[in-house]
Amino acid sequence: MNKTSSRVYLVLRWVILILVLVAIYLPLLMIILYSFSSANSVGGDFGNFTFRLYAKLFENTKMLSALKNTLIIGLASAAFATILGTTAAVGIHYMRKKVKAVVDTASQITVVNAEIVTAMGFFLLMIFLRDTVEIPVNFSLWWLIITHTVITTPYVILTVAPRLQQLNPNLLEASMDLGAGPMRSLFTVMLPQLAGAMVSGFALAFTLSLDDFVVTNINSFGANIDTISTYVYSGIRKKGVPIEIRALSTIIFVVVLAALIIYNVVKNKRAKEQAKKA
Repeated sequence: MNKTSSRVYLVLRWVILILVLVAIYLPLLMIILYSFSSANSVGGDFGNFTFRLYAKLFENTKMLSALKNTLIIGLASAAFATILGTTAAVGIHYMRKKVKAVVDTASQITVVNAEIVTAMGFFLLMIFLRDTVEIPVNFSLWWLIITHTVITTPYVILTVAPRLQQLNPNLLEASMDLGAGPMRSLFTVMLPQLAGAMVSGFALAFTLSLDDFVVTNINSFGANIDTISTYVYSGIRKKGVPIEIRALSTIIFVVVLAALIIYNVVKNKRAKEQAKKA
């Protein structure tokens, strides 16, 4: 490859990268920019710079209630998914090869399956439990936590499993040889090494729960439980997107960005400290 073609390739690579980044971040930047605007629509006349939307956000009790439900469902399901996913990943890791392949494939069905199919499966299961088996259960906040836990647990398994492959198996065996039982070895030797992967799995599960609409919308049938996604959807159907959502989206973006920066700074700091010790 000569110098001219090499330069053309480099320029083309940068152009494609910039276009991709613009396509990803331009909508987010527009939402953030217009969250300080007096305009009723995004993309038109900016109007005056104001914090009116943020004031209206905290006056909108329905949206705050939807945010509260979203956080409760997201945090609870992410916590349960992290516990179940980590336990499942450890169990799958120590299975025999043939059984491991079958179980590993089965655990990822909800990842590759269409979300509408999963949502309808949960819906029909609830109807079956309530009307046929006559178990006193109903569509509620707890049911949504259960559904979100089930759909996010496989992602935790996918996050924790590669880290398990990197662990030194001799450490666990040495711990048990020195007198620690399997459970003590798990909590004192293995889990500390999986902490980073577990945090990543929790963050991924929480993000997926926060973003989910199909499963939430179908499985909140008759429960009058709104999350951010269902609240926005119902607003679009009736009278348009609530303009306060711009302020809420900006707050969520800033909080997530700050958490991501803090996590990476702490992670890099610990990695440097470990490298110095080594």
